Amino acid sequence: MLLRAHFAWSEIYLKRAIVVGSGAGGATVAKELQGAFEVTVLEAGREFRPFTADLSLVGKFRKSGLLFDERMIRFLFPAMKVRKSSGELIIVNGSGAGGTTTICTANGIRRDQCLKEIGINLDKEFEELEREVPLSDDHRRHWNAGTKRVFEICREMGLDPVPSPKLAYRNRCAACGRCIFGCRRGAKWDSREFLNVAMERGAKLLSGCRVKRVFADGGEVYGVEVAGSVRFGFLPADLVVLAAGGLGTPVILRESGFECEDRLFVDPMLCVATKWEGVGQDQEIPMPFIVQREHFMVSPYFDYLSFFFNRQWKYSSPDIYSMMVKLADTGSGSVTGKKITKGLNEIDRSRMNEGVSLCMEIFRRLGREEGDMFLGTINAGHPGGMLPLTGKEATTFHHDWLPQNLYVADATLFPESLGNPPILTIMAMAKRIGRICAALA
Repeated sequence: MLLRAHFAWSEIYLKRAIVVGSGAGGATVAKELQGAFEVTVLEAGREFRPFTADLSLVGKFRKSGLLFDERMIRFLFPAMKVRKSSGELIIVNGSGAGGTTTICTANGIRRDQCLKEIGINLDKEFEELEREVPLSDDHRRHWNAGTKRVFEICREMGLDPVPSPKLAYRNRCAACGRCIFGCRRGAKWDSREFLNVAMERGAKLLSGCRVKRVFADGGEVYGVEVAGSVRFGFLPADLVVLAAGGLGTPVILRESGFECEDRLFVDPMLCVATKWEGVGQDQEIPMPFIVQREHFMVSPYFDYLSFFFNRQWKYSSPDIYSMMVKLADTGSGSVTGKKITKGLNEIDRSRMNEGVSLCMEIFRRLGREEGDMFLGTINAGHPGGMLPLTGKEATTFHHDWLPQNLYVADATLFPESLGNPPILTIMAMAKRIGRICAALA
């Protein structure tokens, strides 16, 4: 109570906002809020550093058999965090400043139909983002011959493939294929750029600072409990915005006494690969084009996680070509503390099998033998959905059972799985939430 009394006395002089997380949602909110509030961004991870080691050496090391568990990727690349769900799904996310935007493939895809269906129009925010970030699909000159042929086959099959819009500075891109390990040339845009803008305006960043819970009294949040090597204890706030991601935000809410729904989605991904000597997919832009289906998308993608840890991926990296099936999975799962409860149900498996069959047919039309085809490891990296927006929150973006000054600004709010890279849609939504919050100052 002493903390609460002291904070109430000081708030007439200063309005403080705490933003939890520095990924797509958190960095965008921080940029929008700084100036209306004094913003402090709390990031559980550390400074992000791209992985610069020679991947061919890692490829040789995998033959030793010592790389037997996907969670070991952190010994090679600490910024990539891998966990396993109770359903044996491999869950991947970024750990550090910039969150998962630092290890993504830089896709800037707008997928807001599920928000439109409940009355949310983000046209203005998407238009602003197009002016604020480098977004272009002009990268076909970087495609190799194999990908160009796959694209043409998809067109011949009537699949309507389209080049992927990328958040990238094309003049810096070396088409090295290492996007998921962080860009060494600064070609790939990530949310640290928005974070830097916020800090130039006066925001503060505390790294290595994990939020355990928020404190609320009388329908208002007045601070957060933090732990980490930076500091421990209590940080006061007039406003708290949780953007710790689809696996982090629900845990903080539940630890704070606010329940979420057990409807976690994760956008599971499975790669179908084939032997193709000298195709060199490992050294070109990942996900250069996309084929959209009703419940999944398909895109060329070299899956390093499968290459390092899946024994079926026995060929050298330049001799493998693979296509990703990314599923819009049903929302049936949860995260509590360190436990993730999530698997694929019969509907998910049926839709995934449909995508696998499509990829195999594309490879057959390429002239690849079915005996040379093999599957990767099912993994996932777009969690969300445990505090879904409905038409009731279409204007406020705020659930009425939460304290009036506690907001969420990440994929936790999505009504359903996008089955697509969510970064651009998260940022558009976070822009709107940042403005709503700024009006509370």
